[in-house]
Amino acid sequence: MNLNRRQLLGAGGALAAAALVAACSGGGGTTTSGAAPSASGGQPKQGGTLRIGALGRASAITRDPHGTQGNESDYLILALIYDTLTVPGKERNTAGRLAESWEPSKDLRTWRFSIVKDAVFHDGTPVTADDVVWSLRRLRGTPSGEARLPGIQAKNITADGPSTVVLTSDYPNAELPLLTRLTTFVLKKDTADDALETAPGTGPFTLDWYRGGNARLVRNERWHGGTVRLDAVEVTMFETAAAMANAVLAGQIDVASNAGAVAARTAAARQDLRVIRRANDLSMPIVMRTADGPFADPRVREAMRLIVDRDAMVKQVLSGYGTVANDILGTGDPDYARSLPQRARDLDRARTLLAEARFDLSKSYDLVTTEDIAGLAESATLFAAQAKEAGVRIQVVKQESGTFYEQTWLKGDLYTTYWGTNDSVVFFASKTMVSEAGQNEAGWSDKEFDAAYRELLETADPAARHAALLEVQRIEHERSGYLLWGMADGIDLAGGNVHGLPELPGYGRVQLENVWLS
Repeated sequence: MNLNRRQLLGAGGALAAAALVAACSGGGGTTTSGAAPSASGGQPKQGGTLRIGALGRASAITRDPHGTQGNESDYLILALIYDTLTVPGKERNTAGRLAESWEPSKDLRTWRFSIVKDAVFHDGTPVTADDVVWSLRRLRGTPSGEARLPGIQAKNITADGPSTVVLTSDYPNAELPLLTRLTTFVLKKDTADDALETAPGTGPFTLDWYRGGNARLVRNERWHGGTVRLDAVEVTMFETAAAMANAVLAGQIDVASNAGAVAARTAAARQDLRVIRRANDLSMPIVMRTADGPFADPRVREAMRLIVDRDAMVKQVLSGYGTVANDILGTGDPDYARSLPQRARDLDRARTLLAEARFDLSKSYDLVTTEDIAGLAESATLFAAQAKEAGVRIQVVKQESGTFYEQTWLKGDLYTTYWGTNDSVVFFASKTMVSEAGQNEAGWSDKEFDAAYRELLETADPAARHAALLEVQRIEHERSGYLLWGMADGIDLAGGNVHGLPELPGYGRVQLENVWLS
């Protein structure tokens, strides 16, 4: 199991949150606020304690910002205490956070990030480029560091003066700032491992206490991003979405994140609760191993994509709280390839392809899944029933989360997975599909795709970039190892007194500084 992987899952799984506020200039992002307007139309107020529920398990608790994040609750806490260099934006995919601007060299290999000038740690110490360099090198040195900062070697992360960080890539990369959005938490230089539990960050809240997955955070009056409305945030860890939904229905918490469609239907009749839906929030693709095994033949993979009844999956698995997808990850990307033909169910064509590939219909094939999020195991069960109509026998195997990530993820022939932060096709190409990707879930290696991906990274001109991105998606749609049948809405439940929750899905929802209570 991997930090970058599980952090994204937590973020995409529906951590309720607020705005992304940061000034960017030059080659950087744009000032952005993902906060939704107040439901009452009133003016924001100061004060109060927000009680928020997030999913997690006692066995997966961690306090290391660069460590393995298996709990949404822990990730939420870390994201409130520590800042990343950049974040997802509302108007552009990437906006500034601790970095106020960034600028590439002409060859797109060297990027210079300027740190916000008034940023300080919670203890009052100014943030310097040396702190950022030390943090990024520490991140790069983790077991999954190559996947977290692809193409950036630790020795090529340097400081140029007190407020400029220089990242030099092994290859031209026009998308490098986007890759710094999710895991680049900044700590003070030389923070000892045994001091991580109380290490100061630069985020909008400081840690008051942490007990067994639950925490209380208080407002950081000196936060560089602007005024923080809440006095405090109390995070409660729940092991199931049902328990969390029951807590918000009973008034024990103010916000339930990743509450699920069942809870949304129940809450819809309540005058005192709001159901918050965010499109393109969570993908639950089926992964087919392409390197070897029964799904290595692209004709078999195409048959599987033609077997699935996407409309039925959205209606039954997501209870209608979602949309049909087209086997391309990154559905919220502004350059998402809507021009590609939408796949529809075609059992006759699927049977023909299976026959051409001499797929063995006498065998039963395991589809491994978990119950990490609502609907994941249900999607596997429904797909197995649909495949039976084409003569394909699939046996659903449920694994405990830890076992799944140790034994199945990145290795299995056929399994379910899930991802959040679906606003970038490039992100998924870099993390999961290019041949050298550190999290290449399907074991996919395609020379044409790799070449198209490299061309995309080397392209700065917007029109040429759009064309290159379409080519990447065309190849992915045609023969990758993913069967992405639909996108789940992010569903959070919030009390009527909670305002300023953001509109952005995925990681864009893990900050709470603009939330206010009436």
